[in-house]
Amino acid sequence: MPSVSAVPPSTPSSPDSVVAALRTAGCVFAEDEAELILTTARTPGEAAAMVERRVAGLPLELVVGWAEFRGLRITVAPGVFVPRRRTEFLVEQALARAPGATVVVDLCCGSGAVGAALAAALGDIELHAADIDPAAVRCARGNIAAAGGHVHQGDLFGALPAALRGRVGILAANVPYVPSDEIGLLPQEARDHEPLVALDGGTDGLDVLRRVAAEAPRWLAPGGCVLVETSRHQAPAAVEAFERTGLAAQLAVSEELYAHVVVGVGPTGPEAVSPVWSPAR
Repeated sequence: MPSVSAVPPSTPSSPDSVVAALRTAGCVFAEDEAELILTTARTPGEAAAMVERRVAGLPLELVVGWAEFRGLRITVAPGVFVPRRRTEFLVEQALARAPGATVVVDLCCGSGAVGAALAAALGDIELHAADIDPAAVRCARGNIAAAGGHVHQGDLFGALPAALRGRVGILAANVPYVPSDEIGLLPQEARDHEPLVALDGGTDGLDVLRRVAAEAPRWLAPGGCVLVETSRHQAPAAVEAFERTGLAAQLAVSEELYAHVVVGVGPTGPEAVSPVWSPAR
């Protein structure tokens, strides 16, 4: 973890000097980070400022202003959740389950990385993204503009146009799922630089997931799927939450990425018009 006590060179004159500053600060992948900073910076002064921010503990993605996600360069900004590599597994599962989807929703979109990646893979689709955080909404608008996507601000499904009900082929929801009393155990970069609303999932971490599961059947097209990332120990309860709403639920796991994604598929018959179960509010 970078330490605020380390002092970077004022004007990095060589890759070695940048690597040394980053390594002293505790950056495990100092060589890779140095290369990324030096290729992103337009001037030596800008490089020096980037090194200083990284040494002070700012996440690398926020230092350079972007994160790579499924081969895309996703713009990120201070106060916006940085997309994780493990979330690429959620995108892969969505594409495998609904390769012909024409209407896609990226809920709890953050930077819009999931929506942008799905649009890049699927081609000409109707893409909508939504987040409750204004900073995320601003960031996502830039990232999905090329796909002709629409970004809405609001609380989960309340942000979406009503006309989407019953039409969504892929509903990707990268919900917060860290239990409230475990926020303090997260890496410092996440605790200090990412919005709490994107991390805190309530007492057991599943508050937002349950809300998504409860509403999803109303929005899915017949046979459409909803995908939510969760943790290993939460997975059984997450699957149960999906099943209680009438979704056919499965757990997909990537050991390599340490990723756990619950996939719920909506009904395909007449019962797809409206779910039979409604949660207590």
